[in-house]
Amino acid sequence: QVQLVESGGGLVQPGGSLRLSCAASGSIFSINNMAWYRQAPGKERELVARIGSSGSTVYADSVKGRFTISGDNTKNTAYLRMNDLKPEDTAVYYCNAVVATAGFNAMNYWGKGTLVTVSS
Repeated sequence: QVQLVESGGGLVQPGGSLRLSCAASGSIFSINNMAWYRQAPGKERELVARIGSSGSTVYADSVKGRFTISGDNTKNTAYLRMNDLKPEDTAVYYCNAVVATAGFNAMNYWGKGTLVTVSS
């Protein structure tokens, strides 16, 4: 079993910054990729950013140039640095990881989410 634990959410003023962390733990053989999704009230969950095991990254158009995803393979942890936050970034942010455990195919795992509120 694999657990993902997010941290770093909170209340921030427009234009401010936050850094989210997602730590993966459990019977991990390898991590194919880690990603951040978000879901605002009344909206569908959407991909924010993804980082592959090679370090390649993908970003939603709405966050390009403001958000940066990074990873620490030694700690099985992904980070999301969010700058110039806007009220429309307000959402619950979920960590996602595709993880292979010993002897099993890779599976999709989700964290419980961390709330980011951007408001003055």
